[in-house]
Amino acid sequence: MDRQVKIFKNPAELASDFASYLADSVISSSKKKKPFVIAVSGGSTPELLFSLLGDQYADKIPWDYVHLFWGDERCVPPEDSESNYGMVRRKLLDSLRIPYSNVHRIKGENDPEKEADRYADEILSNTVHRDKLPVFDLVMLGVGDDGHTASIFPDNLGLLYSGRICEAVSNPYSGQKRITLTGRVINNAENIVFIVTGLKKAEIIRKILEKDPSAINLPAYNIAPVYGTLKWFVDEDAGSRLHTT
Repeated sequence: MDRQVKIFKNPAELASDFASYLADSVISSSKKKKPFVIAVSGGSTPELLFSLLGDQYADKIPWDYVHLFWGDERCVPPEDSESNYGMVRRKLLDSLRIPYSNVHRIKGENDPEKEADRYADEILSNTVHRDKLPVFDLVMLGVGDDGHTASIFPDNLGLLYSGRICEAVSNPYSGQKRITLTGRVINNAENIVFIVTGLKKAEIIRKILEKDPSAINLPAYNIAPVYGTLKWFVDEDAGSRLHTT
């Protein structure tokens, strides 16, 4: 596995660098006439990134080659303030000329178990496959204070090894239902990028990146692409306790 760690002065600098990285990736794929399939994440830092993409990259990226999926979603309607899709729509999609058929949202208003199965079928229909699993060109991830990523929480590590593509889960703290990609699907991606900012994440980032023995049961620690690359984009606050990278 190829792992890279990049530390940025602040979230704005991180978002700018990631936007450039994404643009280069999509343009490269478009030159080969290949779709570029992304699973995006929610959160405050991606919100900044999507705003930047909508403002500065609406005409710089060939969006008609992009197929947009979500790594996880809360089981709420799309207009709900907690909807990951709703955030991306407001910050990015409303600014783009992207084909409607290229936007593959998780329908959080539907029955969670049935929606997990439906979304799995939609993923399979719009991706190439490897080892009988879908292959994303890029999976964006964040890390929670407890080490969770996507909606794989420490109390449900079995999701890392599930034979399903998507699963309906419950947030162990709020009980809220969510739908998430499973670990084997994430780890089958060509590129995985963690985007992490803020002092609150500094200790958990230290444990994961420095392979602290206590981190072995953290979901984010167990994200390791089988074939692809793993990149960490962190700001100085989130990386402030790192001794080595």
